[in-house]
Amino acid sequence: MKILVLGGGGREHALVWKLGQSPLVEKIWSAPGNGGIASEAECVAVNAADVGAVVALAERIQPDLTIVGPELPLVNGLTDVFRQRNWAIVGPSQQAAQLEGSKIFAKEFLQRHNIPTARLYGTFDSPADVYKALHSVAWPVVIKADGLCAGKGVCLAPDFAAAKEFVELVMEKGELGPGGKRILLEETLEGEELSFIILSDGEHYAPLVPTRDHKRVFDGNQGPNTGGMGAYSTDELLPDALRETILSVIVEPTLRGLLADGIRYEGFLYFGLMLTKSGPKVLEFNCRLGDPEAQAILARADFYLAEVLSDAAAGRLDPSKLRWKPGASACVVMTSGGYPGKFENGKNIEGLTALSKSAGVKVLHAGTRLVGDAAVTNGGRVLGITASAPSLAAALAAAYDAAARVHFAGMHYRKDIGAHATRLQAAGD
Repeated sequence: MKILVLGGGGREHALVWKLGQSPLVEKIWSAPGNGGIASEAECVAVNAADVGAVVALAERIQPDLTIVGPELPLVNGLTDVFRQRNWAIVGPSQQAAQLEGSKIFAKEFLQRHNIPTARLYGTFDSPADVYKALHSVAWPVVIKADGLCAGKGVCLAPDFAAAKEFVELVMEKGELGPGGKRILLEETLEGEELSFIILSDGEHYAPLVPTRDHKRVFDGNQGPNTGGMGAYSTDELLPDALRETILSVIVEPTLRGLLADGIRYEGFLYFGLMLTKSGPKVLEFNCRLGDPEAQAILARADFYLAEVLSDAAAGRLDPSKLRWKPGASACVVMTSGGYPGKFENGKNIEGLTALSKSAGVKVLHAGTRLVGDAAVTNGGRVLGITASAPSLAAALAAAYDAAARVHFAGMHYRKDIGAHATRLQAAGD
């Protein structure tokens, strides 16, 4: 098999790493890839979100399977173009990707199919209407930009002043781009968050192991939201009764609802859940593997990912093939100083060579590039130090021990990933 992986972050490095373990895989390309992926696949300087450029690349290299990592190619309709040509690809259609591409589309879908979610106060396309509505909400209130905003389109506003500041930024100043033209207001849910991801071929589905990520930049869930500062996975996150509730009350009604709406869902579907006192509720959908959830999930995979994804693309997914290592995994994300605000690129990364020999630890690159043989920073999230072990404590210890041996100027990472594994948390982690 020859495989093309689209994207250049930590999730894509995790995919390349696991795909390469299959004896059937003879060649992997990544577009655009990164400094770490370059040691395990051929990186091609193509923008994954540019449908025409990706199609031209695929015509040239003729992959047997293409896997879409990030959301933009999906929202831009890449998978539809591939399927029209009978090219095997893992990812939902443009129509299905609206579940992530439009928060309002997703909310209306959840309401239409009676799937548990936060109460909606309203959707708005003018700032004046938002300010008026804010006088009749319960605080804190959740404000969401409708479109794709690179993880920065949600605000948990404690009061009117904070809400107004966010709305001005998004709707009046347009700082998050066209994704901020419309917004919605909804109630704040309290409980523990859970990332529950499935793989579907349009008829069958297979749940992946549960994960929890940490979105705030600083310890103790302080500071602004990020794309994700770390994640962990352990079966203890998901007792059997809760798993059955999530499948019966949320996952299966979602898949039935999509079919009822004329949407065949193929690919990964991420359910961002809040485990409230009254049961699990949907916070958001993503139409792809999460990042850094993918790193924690794939560290526990005990099957050949290439075969399973090839089967999914062909409409013959066998859920029994997805087997998982017992125990736990953890991913600690190392970021550039200043992230998620302004930061500088081009910082030399030291300590990676020694870590390549660490058992149970994998350094997954996100924002890196190579200068000669040396890796330098090239993004906000730089590395995902990922470890698996028989227990969560051991996985965290291994990941943090490895993180302590890496250095680049200005680097920052949270020291409390997984620390609250057994404690209830407020919304927003």
